Amino acid sequence: MNTPDKRPAFITGGSSGIGLALARQLAERGHPVAIFARRPNKLQAAAEAIGPNVRAYPCDVANRASVEASVSQAIEELGAPGYAIANAGVAEPGEFLEQRIDAHEYQMQINYFGALYFARACAVAMPEGANLVFVGSGSAFFGIYGYGAYAPSKFAVRGLAEVLRVELAPRGISVTLAYPPDTETPMLETEERLKPEATKLITASGGLWSPEDVARVILKRTDKGRFAVTPGWQMTALLWLHSLLAPGLRRWQAGIVRKTRK
Repeated sequence: MNTPDKRPAFITGGSSGIGLALARQLAERGHPVAIFARRPNKLQAAAEAIGPNVRAYPCDVANRASVEASVSQAIEELGAPGYAIANAGVAEPGEFLEQRIDAHEYQMQINYFGALYFARACAVAMPEGANLVFVGSGSAFFGIYGYGAYAPSKFAVRGLAEVLRVELAPRGISVTLAYPPDTETPMLETEERLKPEATKLITASGGLWSPEDVARVILKRTDKGRFAVTPGWQMTALLWLHSLLAPGLRRWQAGIVRKTRK
């Protein structure tokens, strides 16, 4: 049996980036950790690099049966999670009329449905005092040029988290939604290669965080029972002021778009 403060932590996308940093920090605290990701070899290497308290569960978050089977196995072997962190995600920016529809479907399947499948599989077993965490995105605050496929998936995650915040409260399960700024991860490297020129200019001023620093802020705020986690002043400003800022941000983006098309 795990003591309440050392219950297992389950993390999707745990083989790299923010997920790997979260797994490492939770393992250092003494939690048994289960990491879930698609590539078995990379996943196992990540688990071994962190230490003996981490187990790897190959899983395709886009496949509901795969998620349910992997989470069920982890619960059987480690116990119900005290932390369930839906972190897995993909970002493939591009202009709406140039991107294929399947790019929209793919990002919705990974980013939203993957989070949904994982949250449902974990929440039914999570004990009172547990934490369900969604890793969202600042693109869920307002429309950003080039994110027609990615942003809706993160808006959907935001909506799910808002509902579960209310519905799971009577069960004693705390829900947290993190809005990380640009973070130095393999996902961001891929994202940067695909960004339209206007998108690169629009997103260039946000700064760059390390996965370790983002993970540290997420866990600190989660442990305090916070719903919204916004590392950095830019994300914090968007959280509180996005409705007021949106008209100005649209005009600013329109000016950048006009310049790139000349």
